Amino acid sequence: MDYGSVLGDSFGYAKDSVIGKWMQWVLLIIATILLTIPLLGYSLKIFRGEKPAPEVTGWGTLIIDGIKYAIVSIIWAIPCIILFVVFLGSLIGAIATMNTAAVMAFISGAIISFIILVIVAIITGLLATIGIIRFARTGSMGEAFNFGAIIETIGKIGWGSYIIAMIVLLIVECIVFGIIGVLNMVVPGLGLVVEIIILAPFTIFMSRYLCQVYDSAGTA
Repeated sequence: MDYGSVLGDSFGYAKDSVIGKWMQWVLLIIATILLTIPLLGYSLKIFRGEKPAPEVTGWGTLIIDGIKYAIVSIIWAIPCIILFVVFLGSLIGAIATMNTAAVMAFISGAIISFIILVIVAIITGLLATIGIIRFARTGSMGEAFNFGAIIETIGKIGWGSYIIAMIVLLIVECIVFGIIGVLNMVVPGLGLVVEIIILAPFTIFMSRYLCQVYDSAGTA
């Protein structure tokens, strides 16, 4: 996979979706402010392979699709949520006992629990990404959890290529939100304003990027 080409295409796709189309950018900002639900619905349109970036229309559909996207994401996150709740409950229990031995035992177990949580989060994240795109392509929420098809798709992409692609995207995310964090430290509130303005174009960039990664499998 040519990661540079994928990044370049995604950047150009996102740029063309808002630069010179100021009203569309305003509508995307509104979609962001509305709990990002319509923005999630818009992402599904990109996942379907629409090129150039689709117009921001059909708000009812965007909201409904966005809610479905959120539901699928929450279901995929359930294993991590359960692990986190167990972890938090153990912490509260250890503190409540005011027992040094219990707290020390918790600290020892916490390291193992944290490692397990991270591993589960990585695995579910990799599977969920392909699952959500499958949902976008098929229109079936059930296909978001078709483990056989998801594993097959990742196999066609290549596990190594897929993981590297996700790491590259993570690095880009860290850079972007790192800059926003710095801006917020320099001028309180500025980072939030910038985030609201660029979140939609950046979401478009990520959606297009993931769409290309998925398509590299040659799967419809």
